[in-house]
Amino acid sequence: MKAILFVGHGSRDQEGNDQVVQFVEQLRPNIDVRFHVETCFLEFGLPTIAQGMANCVKAGANKIVVIPLILLSAGHSKLHIPQAIDEAKERYPHVNIIYGRPIGIHEQTFTILQERLQEIGEQVEAPDPHTAILLLGRGGSDPDANSDLYKIARLFWERTNYSLVEPAFMGVTNPLLAEGVERCIKLGAKRIVILPYFLFTGVLIKRLERNVSEFRLRYPDVQFLLAEYFGFHPKLKTIVLDRLEEALGQTVSMNCDLCQYRLHMAEHHHHHHH
Repeated sequence: MKAILFVGHGSRDQEGNDQVVQFVEQLRPNIDVRFHVETCFLEFGLPTIAQGMANCVKAGANKIVVIPLILLSAGHSKLHIPQAIDEAKERYPHVNIIYGRPIGIHEQTFTILQERLQEIGEQVEAPDPHTAILLLGRGGSDPDANSDLYKIARLFWERTNYSLVEPAFMGVTNPLLAEGVERCIKLGAKRIVILPYFLFTGVLIKRLERNVSEFRLRYPDVQFLLAEYFGFHPKLKTIVLDRLEEALGQTVSMNCDLCQYRLHMAEHHHHHHH
């Protein structure tokens, strides 16, 4: 029997962990009923990844597909999950364990970002010229993951008509949120839309809501808007199901999704005018 083990990051905020569980529940109708499905967490939530593996084996799985519900490939997906998989392989030598990719840079992430802006009234095709988009990531100690946010910001700029799309981080590395806001203002922004590159709610999202209130007081001449995180956007389900299909070997896995941008550019080739 095959099992699918979805691995959430985990949050000190229980609401964030509940959202991960709810998200997987919503995926269930799109997954073959013969698969056993489990959700676990890397930290701050139960079951742990080791417990999740044990639950799959207990249910009779001889093949486990591990899918990380993580946006960017960093320490957790490069080190912590593989380490847990290695330990599980030793513990359950009869079980075949396959490791899928994190969400990474996927074509549909840009659709989610655009729609999150439209939901708060942004005219993505013809934006206000004084509006800056501040794409906000979690931030970490992995330079590759941090540079991915810069890449996503650039690709998003290419796909929209905003003159300013700036990356910033909630913690660990620079530029931090306050620096990002300051930079946007120095570059002439009169409206700043903070666009969180986060999957679910948690401690950082709730802190961000407080930060936005503080910015409104500190910069009364600048309008601040806060867009929604990815959450239960239907395209997030599409992305995760794509990663599952890849891991199950039912589609050809490219080295990256960038071939899709080449297709997009071939169809919609235009110069970016400001």
